[in-house]
Amino acid sequence: MYEPFPGNYIWNLSTNLALMCGGNIGEIDAACKPIREAAARGEDAGTAQFFESWLAVADKVLAMAERDLARGWKRSAGIKYQRAAGYLLCAERMQSRDYAPRWQAYGDGLTYFRKGMELQETGVEFVEIPYEGMSYPALFVKAAPGADGRPAPCLVSCNGLDSMKEQIYGAGNPEAFRLRGISTLVIDQPGTGEALRKRGLVGRHDSEAWASAALDYLLTRQDVDTSRIGMFGLSLGGYFAPRAAAMEPRFALCAVMGANHNWGEMQKRRMAREGDRPVPHYWDHVMWVFGKNTIEDFMDWAPAMNLNGVVEKIKVPFLITHGAGDRQIPLEYAHQSYDQAINSPKRELFITTTDDFEVEHCGADNGTILRDYIADWIAETFNAMV
Repeated sequence: MYEPFPGNYIWNLSTNLALMCGGNIGEIDAACKPIREAAARGEDAGTAQFFESWLAVADKVLAMAERDLARGWKRSAGIKYQRAAGYLLCAERMQSRDYAPRWQAYGDGLTYFRKGMELQETGVEFVEIPYEGMSYPALFVKAAPGADGRPAPCLVSCNGLDSMKEQIYGAGNPEAFRLRGISTLVIDQPGTGEALRKRGLVGRHDSEAWASAALDYLLTRQDVDTSRIGMFGLSLGGYFAPRAAAMEPRFALCAVMGANHNWGEMQKRRMAREGDRPVPHYWDHVMWVFGKNTIEDFMDWAPAMNLNGVVEKIKVPFLITHGAGDRQIPLEYAHQSYDQAINSPKRELFITTTDDFEVEHCGADNGTILRDYIADWIAETFNAMV
């Protein structure tokens, strides 16, 4: 993994995610150089300096976008607006919830992401998923119909603990699926992205509640093959997606980038300082995500996030992928999910190693190997259902 901040995993992870999601190495290097000393003070200290440095770079990229747009170069401007949005969202993601400037940065990130999509004429649809009397937002990335004229199969793609739909799109997963004839509904499920920040919808252990809502929405679309709708998740989505596929029989397959078989147990291990964490201010963040008022309430609830007794209910094809050097979630959890998925008619475990140049959490050190493997496996599996 690219490590501009020696010894600070969380800051390095965030930097690599920005690269994966379409960042420019020169711009990211300019954001990182002024804050290397701040990073040496630890993962929580100095996050405001991280924010300011990354926003300064975002502002320069936005100025370039405006220059392009003034000349009528809409596509070039759109690319830069999208890239600046990525920097804004990266900076926002690193802050505690009580850091007031994050909210303006988040709103600006959403605005410039949408503007970038429109100027590039990507065809990405911004949609709402009805959910418990409210709704949560999603992106619909449409694939072309099959050669036989049939509507395309589709995936519901969920976030992990701290990712958001704009990052998933930027990382290229929906594009990898689209090129293989698969549409993607990229959701900000409760507890993530806009659903948390703008709607106040908190996360829950029974992910089938919001996943079924996404599936119900897809059933209303004439451009979706309703017999071939799958579930995909990364990071904590390695818990959410299998749980949804186990409890919602209408899903036709499930694939995960990074297993997360027993996240509740992992919280006890993190309390003991075992395993790296994904974001600064970690314990406050998880309480916010899941709507808990105290760390005691959170730790009492966390054991519900456990796939023991769940994955054996998966009766559809199931792919588990994991990095051999994952510093956040131990490899043993991938083996647990695979070993317990005894009722899946097609289960597979794929582990990346140093030979793949991708061993970190969800491929943060490369970003292409797991992405493309998953896309090929899903395409192969959907094609076998025709």
